[in-house]
This record gives sequence, structure tokens and C-alpha cells, in this order.
Amino acid sequence: MTVPPVELDDLADPTAGFPQATRERWRALALGVLRKTGWEGTDDAAEEALSTVSYDGVRIAPLYDADDLPDAPRVVRGPGVWDVRQRHADPDPAVTREAIHADLENGVTSLWLDLTAIDPAALPAVLDGVLLDLAPVVLDAGPRTAEAAEAFLRLAGGVALPGGNLGADPIGLAARTGTPPVLDDAVTLARRCAADHPGLRAITVDALPYHDAGGADADELGCSIATGVAYLRALTGAGLPVEQALGQIEFRYAATADQFLTIAKLRAARRMWARVAEVAGGPGRQLQHAVTSSAMMTVRDPWVNMLRTTLACFAAGTGGADAVTVQPFDACLGLPDAFARRIARNTQALLVEEAGVARVADPAGGSWYVERLTDDLARRAWEWFQEIERSGGMAAALERLVPERLAETRAARAVNIAHRRDPITGVSEFPDLGERPVTRRPGPGLARTPGDGLPLVRHAEEFEALRDLADAQPSRPTVFLATIGPVAAHTARATFAANLFAAGGIATVSGGPGADPAAIAAAFRESGAPVACLCSSDRLYGEHAAAVAAALREAGARKVWLAGKGEYEGVDANVYAGCDALGVLRATFDDLGVSR
Repeated sequence: MTVPPVELDDLADPTAGFPQATRERWRALALGVLRKTGWEGTDDAAEEALSTVSYDGVRIAPLYDADDLPDAPRVVRGPGVWDVRQRHADPDPAVTREAIHADLENGVTSLWLDLTAIDPAALPAVLDGVLLDLAPVVLDAGPRTAEAAEAFLRLAGGVALPGGNLGADPIGLAARTGTPPVLDDAVTLARRCAADHPGLRAITVDALPYHDAGGADADELGCSIATGVAYLRALTGAGLPVEQALGQIEFRYAATADQFLTIAKLRAARRMWARVAEVAGGPGRQLQHAVTSSAMMTVRDPWVNMLRTTLACFAAGTGGADAVTVQPFDACLGLPDAFARRIARNTQALLVEEAGVARVADPAGGSWYVERLTDDLARRAWEWFQEIERSGGMAAALERLVPERLAETRAARAVNIAHRRDPITGVSEFPDLGERPVTRRPGPGLARTPGDGLPLVRHAEEFEALRDLADAQPSRPTVFLATIGPVAAHTARATFAANLFAAGGIATVSGGPGADPAAIAAAFRESGAPVACLCSSDRLYGEHAAAVAAALREAGARKVWLAGKGEYEGVDANVYAGCDALGVLRATFDDLGVSR
């Protein structure tokens, strides 16, 4: 076959022949789709109907264009590979030393030592063989910060340290433990680093306690900037020049599987801190350490955590973090094993080396959506920061203002999780009742252990507690699915109901196709389940729901659910998309006679 020659002019305008893409045309098409779903709003409300609102109150629209670009200046991190930072928290010095060497030999470029788990006195053994002039070390010792810093500096001797941080964070410690913050040791260490160790920082502004307490991104940002300002005031008040004071502070943020909000958060943080530095009269470079979220991790189906941390790592790198820590997928089970640690560091290696994410400065820059989201988030966070300042600063705000704000966000998120509007794969959605449990050695696997300060939450906890309760029973709790009509009529709702009950560890058994109330009741009696759920189409519900519910009652059903909406005689309650799944599961446990 002869292929005719293609003239270049034929390819000059690939959009020729297509209608012009405009926002108005998109709105018209979107309105058409909405109308087909039964939506009855006004024409000018279509775009608003497709919008969502974040926990920060930021409106996220379905479409952005050049008109959405803000006028605010961008503050970006320069191009370059980010620091691959692995956390170590095994209290056995020999095990930690072995893990450190394995990490450094396989792509990790800096170390984060949890010295609340590891005895600071063991630092010489833990860091034996580590070239401190090549591998930056970040300490996290909580109340033993001064002791750990002294031990590390003594070990380092006269080595020219290439970076790292002594981890002084008295306000973050107060948030974790509830103890009043004392800044004296942090100031002393900062002065010492500035004088004798110019490559080393003394202070970490750790925003993880606010994220781990259920806070949203603006909550985390406002608290971190207010904390940074408190430290900046303390350092300059002690005589450090502004430039040196700014150079002693590093920020730590959570990275979540919501990649766009994570990208926007890191970009907004740099912009906010640049403004603080500008007012203070110093350079505005914010050093950022991003850590994949502990709150998003799950005990159940922990393998899914690999996907969550990959998304979070990508977002952290794209958002411009200077250092990134990927928590191992089994971190919330205890001390991670070697395989999990390898997967964690290889996640970063793949993104940096193979995907090339680190080759571009601010890869999200210029995106209409990301730029608008960054600006909106920064403004919300700045308002929160100003509220903290008006209350007397971060230390004072920790007494009531911050806990109350975080509690509000946490409560709003809890409602969405319970109703599965914020789905958790492998837990609240698509659970696997047959999964084999994964066990690890006990220990502080996550980036923060519980204290007496702000609460420490994981989003999956409530569902996982019900799974644990179900697993602890002599036999698995079971609900009977009364599937009315042919397979095509009941499959969708039967699948939905089975998935919902499984989220609480409750198994389901189906009665099979058919509409005869007596046959369905007989199958129910044979199943031994004391609770039933009707599953079928709305049409067949109208014809058979009342009779089937009556037959189930006659057969001894303690409760009859119906998958879908609508009231029918003999039906006690409904399960449907958007219902309070946790409430349904707890009520079912009560109906099954399982003590909670």
C-alpha cells in the first residue's frame, strides 16, 4: 500500500475542525450531564455544584483556567535531588547500626534518629562506621534533646558537618506531651551551632503533632509558622543576627496521599516563611523536611500503604521538599522489617532516578489549579497564624486555641470517614476478610509515639477496632443477604452491602436468586445469622420487600436492613451510599449480641 505524502501545512493546526474550548462551553456540557442525573439547580450554579470544600474551607473547583492564576509571587526550591532521609527507631543499637549501613549503601543520603526510642548514650555504637562528614544526621530526642545533642557533638568532634539538625523543638514537645515549653536549651544549642558548626542546624519546627492530631493543612501551616516566629524571636532576642537565626531553623511537614494539597501546602509554607523573613529583614529560604503521614497509615491491608506513601512521596518531591522520609508500609504495626525499609527507600530512588521528578524546579509551577490552590491555602493558613499571634503566640495558643481548632477539624473528618465520603482502601472500602495478619516486633514504628499532649489519631482506627472485635469472636459475625429477584437485579446492592458489613469484619451469606418469601426465610434460618439485609432493585422492593421482611421476622430475624433508600413495612433501617457506615456496623454488632 502506498502512503500518500503528508504536507506540513496539514499538521499546522491540530485543533482545526473542532469547536473552540471555552469555559462557557465546558459549563454547558457539564450542565447537560448534571441534568441527566436529576439535578435541578440553576444554570449558573452548575460549576458550584461540582465544587468541593477542603477541611480548611478552601473551595476546590472542577475547572481552572488562566483567569484563576493569582497575582502572588511564587517561592520555589531550586532544581536538584532532594535528600533521601530514613528514620531509625529500633532501641537495639546493633540492629539500628546494621539498618543504617544498609540504608546508606542503598540510596539513603541522611539519617533521622529517634532518640526517644534509642538511648542517646548509644550514639557511638549506632553511628559506628558512619562518615559524619558525608551523611547528615537529624536528631529527635524530645525531653532528652540537650543530652542527645551533647553526645552527638562530642562524637562529631572537629568534623565539618555537611548538614543535619540537633532537633530542638520545645514547642513541638509541648504539643506532644502537654508540658510547658522552655526555649533556653534550644537557644543555647543554636548559638553553639552558629559559632562552631556552621553546617549544622539546632532547631526543628515539627508540624507533625498538629497533623497527627487530625489537623488540616492550613492548621498545620499556621501552627508551624507561629512556632517558627516564636523561635526566631527567641534567637534574635539572645543576640543572634537575623540571618544566622533563620539559618538555624528547619521545618517538618506531613505529606499525604492527597497529592495536590500536599504540593500546595509545601509551596504555601515557603511563601509564608518568606514573608516572615522579609519582615524580619533576612533571607527567606525555608528548609523543608516532608514525612509521609502517620495518620493515613493502616494496620489492615498494610500493603496498600505502599501506594499511599508513593503518592505522598511524589507530592513531597513535586512540592519542593528539601528532604523526604517515606515511612515503611508496616510502620504502624511496630518496628519495620528490612523488606519494608527497602521498599521505602526504593520508592524515593524510583521517583528520583527513574521518574526524574527531582530534575525540574517547581514542576507544579504554572498549573492554574496548583497556583490557585497554593494561594487560597496560604491565605487561610496566614489567617490562622495571625489568630495564633493575637492569642499571645504559639506557646499560649497550645493551652486552648490550638486544641479546640484541631478538635473541630478532627470531628469534621471523623464524620466523613464514618460515612465513607473519605474512603480508606482496604479498610472502609474493599476490605479483605481473608487477609493474613502481618506482625512486627513491638516498638515505635511510626514517626511519633503517643504522649499526654495533643491526641494521636489514625484515620482507620474506628473501622479497624471493629475488625479486631469481629476477629476476636469464637465465630465470625454474619449477616444474611436476602437477595430478591434475578442476579442482575440484586448483584449491585448485594455487593455494596457485603462491602459495607465487611468493613466491620462482618461476613455475609447470600440466599441466592428468587422472590419467594418462604424460600428466602428458609435460607435465612439455614444460615444461622440473626440479622438480614434485603438487596434488590427499587421496582422489586415495591413488589416484594414487605412480604420478605415479614417472612424474615417470622423466621426470627432480630433486625431487617434494606440496601438502598425508601421505607417499606417490616424494614427497620437502610444502608446506602453515604450512610453512617460506622453507625450501621456498631448497631449490627449490638443486634448480633457482640459486646463492644
